Amino acid sequence: MANTYLLTKSKYIRGLQCEKALYLEVFKPKLAFYPPETLAKFRQGRVFEKTFKDTFPNGIDLSARLRYRMDSYPVLTAQLLQTPGETALFEAGFLYNGVLVLADVVHKHADGSIDIYEVKNSTAVSDTFRNDVAIQYYVIRHALAAILPQDLFCDRLSLSHFYLLYNDGADGFVKQDLKEQAHAACGLIEQNIARFKQVLAAEEPSMPMSDQCDTPYECPFKRYCKRLKK
Repeated sequence: MANTYLLTKSKYIRGLQCEKALYLEVFKPKLAFYPPETLAKFRQGRVFEKTFKDTFPNGIDLSARLRYRMDSYPVLTAQLLQTPGETALFEAGFLYNGVLVLADVVHKHADGSIDIYEVKNSTAVSDTFRNDVAIQYYVIRHALAAILPQDLFCDRLSLSHFYLLYNDGADGFVKQDLKEQAHAACGLIEQNIARFKQVLAAEEPSMPMSDQCDTPYECPFKRYCKRLKK
């Protein structure tokens, strides 16, 4: 079955760094190379994320149930969020405008209000983290309008907080609510999504190597682009 989505959160962030890298990640993902130190950071991030998730002892991990059946995540998420009462979901899926996002933690309170947490093993808040939260907020706020009963859904109230949860430097937690910043970015996000869809509908972009190859992160397709230059 064909995917019902074209972009994901990580692909959107990749596109902000380099449109060619976005194209390669979608159509030629096997060309990506991640050095050992980068993979180690990924593992450390997963450990930190699990530590926070353990603060929700009754949380439901959708990834444990669904694995790589990505199109099933929004369906199961909707079912679980429509169930009365408090619940915490890990890797809950939301789909809107061809973009699929999986939220680290979705905490629905007994009154129906929802808090979202994006977990980062970092001691500082970067622009990339803000963009990460913003694309999730854009997708989730629209998806919730279809998931929640219309008599209960309120765009700015049902999604109460969107926290960036990061490291306090001693493996504790600091949280910052970025909901209002993310809301203000929705117009720009819609423009970016439209542009990225055009990139993916065309041929592989030809882009010179420049600062975007290393900022904000070293691009995993850098080796491929170097070979093309030879």
